[in-house]
Amino acid sequence: MTDLTLAVHPATAADAAALGEIHAESWAVAYAPFFGPEFFAEAVGHRRTKWGAVVASGQDTILLATLNGRPLAFSYFGSSPEHPGTAEIFGFYGHPDGWGSGIAAALMAATVERLRADGFPRVHLWTLRDTPRSRRFYARTGFTESGAERGHDFGDGNLIDQVEYELTLQVCRRG
Repeated sequence: MTDLTLAVHPATAADAAALGEIHAESWAVAYAPFFGPEFFAEAVGHRRTKWGAVVASGQDTILLATLNGRPLAFSYFGSSPEHPGTAEIFGFYGHPDGWGSGIAAALMAATVERLRADGFPRVHLWTLRDTPRSRRFYARTGFTESGAERGHDFGDGNLIDQVEYELTLQVCRRG
């Protein structure tokens, strides 16, 4: 049995292509049923190329997880614009090649720990209602459904149902 090396680190501008690859491939597998083919191809292409600007903005935190040196998952989070004083995970994506490897759980643990260290008392996220894989993952990692739902337009003019998940964080007090 081969030992697996999982590592998580803050993403830098040098990681933009890896972030784009993870995001695009995750979307290509998980989100295809929700969009028309023309819009979907454009949306996947945009996810492949947008990360250089996102990393450069420095507005939020992006953690990148690697398995044996290969980037396979990332989380993107910061202060919630909807719930002042709390955090929001804006994106949590895993390359399909990493599904089932444990990399997503390690990344979520690192994300939650970072949010605790940053002093956030709570974190929330939105996920598509009809993505059972992601919903099971969030439940396994301690998130619960808040009861909030919304329709979200990804740019094609159609609302797709999302559900909100939340997690209360025990904030570590220093000093």
